[in-house]
Amino acid sequence: MIRDAETQTLLEDSIRRFVRETLVPYEAEVDETDAIPADLADTMREISLFGLTIPEAYGGLGITMEEEVRIAFELGQTSPAFRSFVGTNNGIGLIGILLDGTEAQKSHYLPKLAAGELIGSFCLTEPDAGSEATSLKTSAKPDGNAYVLNGTKR
Repeated sequence: MIRDAETQTLLEDSIRRFVRETLVPYEAEVDETDAIPADLADTMREISLFGLTIPEAYGGLGITMEEEVRIAFELGQTSPAFRSFVGTNNGIGLIGILLDGTEAQKSHYLPKLAAGELIGSFCLTEPDAGSEATSLKTSAKPDGNAYVLNGTKR
């Protein structure tokens, strides 16, 4: 349920304007270069797009699922690259820390993810497996206080 309809409307209106005036003009460049320009990423950070779903206690906006879906509709009016850039961070890129992380991990990582200082992701696809999780070959093996990762992701 939307907690504050007036605030949600203002948020959606501002994102709609941002999409139309800022993101749409970058579509061709992003398609051609397969990269989000640094100045555009900085603007996305400034307007808190990386912290939409992160609780306010960790520097995010703490929006609900319904609020997030409505924002995703607005971001969906432009290249999927933009929605993926912030959406992965707000979803699968941080959900493990949010649900199962220790308080120390949450306090360390969530504010950085909310600010866009770190951008979370999820690495599934491999050259010989595609996105078939049961065919993945990448491994992570403990080595003292760290892990050694072996494999290739796309």
